[in-house]
Amino acid sequence: MLEPFIERIRAAHADATPLIIQGGGSKAFYGNADEGEVLATRALTGVVDYQPKELVLTARAGTPLADVEALLAEQNQMLAFEPPHFGGPATLGGSVAAGLSGPRRPYSGAARDFVLGVRLIDGTGQPLRFGGQVIKNVAGYDVSRLMVGALGTLGLITEVSLKVLPKPAAETTLQFELEESAAIWKMNQWAGQPLPLSATSWHAGVLTVRLSGAASAVQAAQAKLGGEVLKDAAAFWQRLRDQATPFFDKRPLWRLAVKPTTPPLNLGEAQWIEWGGAVRWVVSDHPAETLRETASAAGGHATLFRGNPLPAGAFTPLSPAMLAVHRALKQRFDPRGIFNRGRLYPDF
Repeated sequence: MLEPFIERIRAAHADATPLIIQGGGSKAFYGNADEGEVLATRALTGVVDYQPKELVLTARAGTPLADVEALLAEQNQMLAFEPPHFGGPATLGGSVAAGLSGPRRPYSGAARDFVLGVRLIDGTGQPLRFGGQVIKNVAGYDVSRLMVGALGTLGLITEVSLKVLPKPAAETTLQFELEESAAIWKMNQWAGQPLPLSATSWHAGVLTVRLSGAASAVQAAQAKLGGEVLKDAAAFWQRLRDQATPFFDKRPLWRLAVKPTTPPLNLGEAQWIEWGGAVRWVVSDHPAETLRETASAAGGHATLFRGNPLPAGAFTPLSPAMLAVHRALKQRFDPRGIFNRGRLYPDF
């Protein structure tokens, strides 16, 4: 199954021909423009191993994300980082390469936290394996998690092993009418209490909070917090996860990651807040420098999530020290720079 990929990558390495690694293409908008011929991964499909009692699943990179989630649902389990589909045929490998997580992320962990191991083909055509299928702490550099969020610039992921979790026994979603600063304060206040929070969202004067866990814990938290119960809550959180609301159709869309306690940023009329205040989605025509300086002052960074390409790139430029580390890694895994050239940073 891997031989055609190995041969094509070795030929591209020999000729320094760029390749665009692509699964379902659901996240093609994310990052910078890349160049080259498409190397599709959809043929690398299928679940290799699934041990519900061990909470571990291994599948090939081109396996549709929807198929993985359906299989887990049969055992009342889930991918706790809620990877977004963005309305397209998302694949497991693409979800890991993008490293994006959904509404549950601050309460259950990020995509990187659930990756146990990967198989990949590096830029010379060499098959490699990192990590395994065991949930344990290890000493040394965790190369498998290094692939999470690398946007395919370090290698073609061919197989992924993930930790999965049981679905919560009970879940309810509450809504409150609050202005922005009060909502930020409430999200942070509740985060410091023993409440079964699993998602938070604020937009257009409405704070939405999801509670997940044991039925008794959810009921007690609901009685304590009050609010109005949201009907069809699962659809609400899925739309937010996949950015399937009119708000996310606006451009340019910026994602600012900041300290959760950061007060209102006042960068644009349109704004959506997630992750307990740590993520601010902003539709703004302010210069990139202004947005990035504002995010930096708030202890974070700013990413152009959707919009026209920027000369400096979609992601915050790296410091000289971090740039040197990234260059060294790129040289080690993809010495001739054939994978997703320019996708992560313009000069990679």
